[in-house]
Amino acid sequence: MPHDISALAALMASALDRVFPAAQLQVRIGGEIVYDASFGFLDPEARARPTQATTRFDLASVSKLFTVVAFMTLVEEGRVRLDQPVAEVLPEFCGRRPIAPYPDPLRPGRFVEIAPHTKGAVDAGAVTFRQLLSHSAGLPAWLPLWKMAAEWQRTLGPEDVQRRLRETVLATSFAYPPGAHVVYSDIGLLLIGFAIERLTGETLREVVRNRVTAPLGLDSIVYGPIPCDSAAPTEFYAHQGRRMCGEVHDENAFAFGGVAGHAGLFGTAHDVAAFGEALHRGLAGGHETVLRQETLAEMVHLQAQDGDVRRGLGFALRSPNPNAMSYPLGEGAFGHLGFTGTSLWVDPSRALVLACLTNHIYYGREGEDTITPFRAALTRTVVEWVKSAHGNRSTDPRTS
Repeated sequence: MPHDISALAALMASALDRVFPAAQLQVRIGGEIVYDASFGFLDPEARARPTQATTRFDLASVSKLFTVVAFMTLVEEGRVRLDQPVAEVLPEFCGRRPIAPYPDPLRPGRFVEIAPHTKGAVDAGAVTFRQLLSHSAGLPAWLPLWKMAAEWQRTLGPEDVQRRLRETVLATSFAYPPGAHVVYSDIGLLLIGFAIERLTGETLREVVRNRVTAPLGLDSIVYGPIPCDSAAPTEFYAHQGRRMCGEVHDENAFAFGGVAGHAGLFGTAHDVAAFGEALHRGLAGGHETVLRQETLAEMVHLQAQDGDVRRGLGFALRSPNPNAMSYPLGEGAFGHLGFTGTSLWVDPSRALVLACLTNHIYYGREGEDTITPFRAALTRTVVEWVKSAHGNRSTDPRTS
């Protein structure tokens, strides 16, 4: 392969209109931006409003990383411990809870059934923050909180609706015994967000800004709503009667007013990549970051595994599944995906940061899965270029 990245542009162009109508891609190697481009249109039907470098995308679950980093600053300050029971910060999260089927987030109207050997009850008061962060607490993946909120809004005011939503999350049942499986759970990150607010007395919006985005100079990364003319539109919501644009796509985050521990942030690929670069720099012993090296090392250390799913603290770790986006990366790679079509991966072995933001969800959530093979092809293309241009030697200071 030649030492240029023309294959990358070709891949992105081939995905337009098939995988997503708009995208941004930034690749950094050794702290240097080696690729930075925007693709497509924010109004694809009219082929109007070309995507700009300043266009902000709904980060979806990539938002979780900012929540987790904010939480870990509190761990460093000694205000909370990883192995501390959640109930010591959120006393409402306690007592015996049943293990029960829960609504399937990907198949409306269906439930995720529970294996007979896992039935029983869980002492919620024994669940730790480490288990929440590694998605090994046994919590359900999701709850239809937005539907509950819509029902409550008929008779309750906004403050009472928010109170009921929080009470519902804090009273949730379990899907498995803690530690039995890794179940990627939005509920766990909602609880982390609640804990951050309880520990600081500030809103999650304020904490993420003051402890993460502002210190790192990530000016584009904010919670919504933001002006539609600066945002990549996402899905058309029949129940809202409009296409979401500048408002969070995630229904449950929307129910929480657009600010939640699991979703809600908007931003550019440049700033998402800069965030990834700050994490990589801190992990390598640099000083321009918000967490200490030993904290970051613990976050990207394997905490829980279930088959091909490997989790650190907040981070997804490289998967051995050949179809996974992270598969072509080095063993120490870490990152996260977002349901709207966003992704951030850091590969310390190559000093590589890859941020790809798309509005894949613009086309809806039914039909063929096109984003998964695209993501895998993207990572393969980037890694092949890195190998051809820089060789296959490690650039990770921890292994050199």
